Amino acid sequence: MTLPSLLVYEDEEQYRDHFKREYCCKSIITFDDIRVYFDPVRFYHAFYESSDMRGSKDVFSLVRAQRMNWIKITLESAHAALYQGWDSKKGKYDPASRVCVEYEQFVVVIQLLRKNNGDLKGKFVTCYQADRSIWKIRRAPRWKKEDFIESVISEKNKGR
Repeated sequence: MTLPSLLVYEDEEQYRDHFKREYCCKSIITFDDIRVYFDPVRFYHAFYESSDMRGSKDVFSLVRAQRMNWIKITLESAHAALYQGWDSKKGKYDPASRVCVEYEQFVVVIQLLRKNNGDLKGKFVTCYQADRSIWKIRRAPRWKKEDFIESVISEKNKGR
């Protein structure tokens, strides 16, 4: 599989403009027909890293930013591996969190919601090069649309 080319700009502002133009202002649809929405504020979560590994994202990540165009390609690929994301607050895997892996260890995470009409929609959460954690991701349960729909129904029934 040939890797897509890297995105190369001179500064962070150009990457931010690209993100807004190519993701926040356009319609991105997954291979299985889920519209994914991109909020401009997600730029900081997706394209910054912690300088001290304590969690505060304070350093612009060129490695992540250069792979920005891989987000769309990964979401649109029917060959991407799909996994459930980990919910650290609940201490379990979450079928509403979809982790997509297509190129190298590049990960795209979306949060899924069900619209009032029953259709699914996704919200972009983040993307990153999972060099140290890809083995954990690949051990997670596979993401399946049926599992997500079942979890939504189950949550709805709890509220009754």
